[in-house]
Amino acid sequence: MNSPDQWKPPEVGFYLALVNNSCPRNERSLLSVSTMYFVMIGAIMLTMLGNIFVIVSISHFKQLHSPTNILILSMATTDFLLSCIVMPFSMIRSIESCWYFGDLFCKLHSSFGMVLCTTSIFHLCFISVDRYYAVCDPLHYVTKITIPVIEVFLFISWSVPLVFAYGLVFSELNLIGAEDFIATIDCKGLCMLVFNKLWGVLGSVIAFFLPGTIMVGIYIHIFTVAKKHAKKIGIGPALKQGGSDSIINTSSKKENKATKTLSIVMGVFLLCWLSFFLMTITDPFVNFLTPEYLYNVFIWLAYFNSTFNPIIYGMFYPWFRKALRMIIMGMIFRPDSSTLNLFPVHT
Repeated sequence: MNSPDQWKPPEVGFYLALVNNSCPRNERSLLSVSTMYFVMIGAIMLTMLGNIFVIVSISHFKQLHSPTNILILSMATTDFLLSCIVMPFSMIRSIESCWYFGDLFCKLHSSFGMVLCTTSIFHLCFISVDRYYAVCDPLHYVTKITIPVIEVFLFISWSVPLVFAYGLVFSELNLIGAEDFIATIDCKGLCMLVFNKLWGVLGSVIAFFLPGTIMVGIYIHIFTVAKKHAKKIGIGPALKQGGSDSIINTSSKKENKATKTLSIVMGVFLLCWLSFFLMTITDPFVNFLTPEYLYNVFIWLAYFNSTFNPIIYGMFYPWFRKALRMIIMGMIFRPDSSTLNLFPVHT
């Protein structure tokens, strides 16, 4: 995804690179390197801690063992693995402009990164399906969203990305047609995931645009239904009782809260992922001219979605805030802590 024109090292570095066929490093100031490490390490730690709190909360407290929370638990596990296994190595590659861990681990790292990112997106999509039935068909929610249904969601969320990512990277189907570009940049210490025109489009559709379109469409429908429900709840009793400002105000507050929550969910998702996948599609059509710094910005912006997930899908829930306080205060080490009351909880 990076342009060969980017690799313009200093004169001495260029001749050293010719001798050992190693990729020249980008020269950055100490301030730039320090800032990048600070931001990326902070993102890694925040992603790790946020998702650990979600994992511990749902796993420990029996009241939280619901189908919805099983989905959230699995997504938090996905995002936690991304912060531990993928993001640290990507940080070194982004800052040092070199890959020090060998060609095989480069493929494994790229594949596993694709798996976890795609799995996280699939989880977001299935959580939107869960929310659809909870809001739009609440009478049948218990019979529609059952543990076996959640198990199917989880199987799809993990198996499809696994087959897709490892099959694509190790078969090298994504490189067909990009041989000239690869030959131009081929050197030791380079780890790039290059997509040809076919798989740049097809991979982006599978990993993002299809589940993303479903997710956005569902949330728009949820918002529309929630808005209608709020009006019926607020206006109906008000008419019967001669008009009640308090009921209308309560309805308005619920509507505003639903609008804010759904806007944040869709806004953060699109902000984090849209740029990366648009770049993935367009890059092979412009002869891989995307600057390296822009690629790093987009990939880390995508990683940040895993940082925001526990905030959006965890901290917006009252049970998570209460569970977080119990964890910090050490109350989970009490013998009866797993049965403590965390309700009321609105999922």
